[in-house]
Amino acid sequence: MYFGALCAGADLAGALTAMRRIEESGRKVSLIFKDLNAQFLKRAEADVLFACEDGEAVGALVRRAIESGGREEIPVRIVATVPEKLGDEPVARFELTLSVKHRD
Repeated sequence: MYFGALCAGADLAGALTAMRRIEESGRKVSLIFKDLNAQFLKRAEADVLFACEDGEAVGALVRRAIESGGREEIPVRIVATVPEKLGDEPVARFELTLSVKHRD
């Protein structure tokens, strides 16, 4: 359950990043995560903060999918930290392959 909770947090961080860019485009774009790679580095013993710094790359991905009309994908990185106990030191790192496609 511990790994599952952290993976769900990473999924949400990546999905919110993508959904924000899709909403900004004003177009219908579907998204899915095709795979997940995770590294669990330390035990998260307080509130966990999930951060995705790939917003610009995700925005470019959405634009490419709209222009091409096909499926486009990139790896999206998410870092989990526990600021209260460990500051900026990661407790987990995730890489999810984000796949998007423009829908008419």
